[in-house]
Amino acid sequence: MTQTDRHPKPSKARFVSGDSARPEKVTHIEGAAEAGDLAIKPMIVGQDMLFMEIHRAKGLVDPLHSHPDHESMCYLVRGRLRVEIDGENFVAEPGDAWVHPAGVPHRHEALE
Repeated sequence: MTQTDRHPKPSKARFVSGDSARPEKVTHIEGAAEAGDLAIKPMIVGQDMLFMEIHRAKGLVDPLHSHPDHESMCYLVRGRLRVEIDGENFVAEPGDAWVHPAGVPHRHEALE
């Protein structure tokens, strides 16, 4: 996903098979360089929301950033993740979910 194409076009389908979505390597998040190996697989893209699958290596820390044009919802399948949303910190474990509202600064750190 390039910086100019940072928010994919809305999905035409209302259902997407996980096997049909392809991961994309990410080198920048909102203009800040990503310091590690990060792949994002956009699953469903709405007008104002993005749902994606993300794989992070242990120790990967995103730069603090925000998305002015969409919110994103997250669900942790495995591992542990430190999550910062608008200055508030959480440790996410499998089964936890959170939202990044549009325009709110956030970041993640892969603990496992």
